[in-house]
Amino acid sequence: MATNTREITRTTAGVPATDGDGVRMTRIIGSHELDMLDPFLLLDCFESDQPQDYIGGFPSHPHRGFETVTYLLAGRMRHKDNAGNEGVIEPGGVQWMTAGRGIVHSEMPEQEDGLLRGFQLWVNLPARAKMTAPAYQEFPPSRTPLERRPDGTEIRVIAGRTETGTEGAVKNPFVHPTYLDVSLPASTAFEQAVGHDDTAFVFVIEGELTVGESASPLGRRTLGIMGPGERISVTAGSSGARFLLIAAQPLREPVARGGPFVMNTQQEILQAFDDYRRNRF
Repeated sequence: MATNTREITRTTAGVPATDGDGVRMTRIIGSHELDMLDPFLLLDCFESDQPQDYIGGFPSHPHRGFETVTYLLAGRMRHKDNAGNEGVIEPGGVQWMTAGRGIVHSEMPEQEDGLLRGFQLWVNLPARAKMTAPAYQEFPPSRTPLERRPDGTEIRVIAGRTETGTEGAVKNPFVHPTYLDVSLPASTAFEQAVGHDDTAFVFVIEGELTVGESASPLGRRTLGIMGPGERISVTAGSSGARFLLIAAQPLREPVARGGPFVMNTQQEILQAFDDYRRNRF
């Protein structure tokens, strides 16, 4: 195996958390166990068929200084914001929102029962772009490329480019992300090139996944953080595997957090709270 193939350096199953109006989830990134993976500030996994776990949703709340990425595997989620934007995210669809200098939005389940399953990822913005105008990149499943390979592999390409040239719908000039949802048949191998200095991880949704030369496979709902290298090489277990592969260039800038705001200094956080109180979003 090539020496530039990435290996797992750390794993985590995250911690139980609640957010919004009592929505139950697992916080994979953004907790005391794993604070951040530059430029990724947070990764939440929500999965429940019990309405009481999600029905409260995420009522109106502000953001500034980063991007939120909502990707659904099951269920429907309606979003609205204070600029008049509104839409519904469906399975296989993605919303990549640039909060920029400030937005107030809500994300509410568009269902009263059934399975709601998906992810929210927070991606930091560089200092030069934190006060940019808010923006959306929103794509239904029909506009989010799904690559099907002869060996049965399926890849939903949200951002980045696969080895065979399928390009994701989302464009991001700040950290140049790769975001793939990969389904592998039993014992099938998969490889993907990534930037040598990119932060990269895999999260196993279903099945088991062997990464690099590791003798211990990653199990369901486990995050594997990757060491340096230019290629990711994985093989599905005997029952197949489904996983997210996410990578991006680190920003290597100071990070100051204050609830829904992420800036570079504490003074900027205080300014964000003041601007929100004064209805400047």
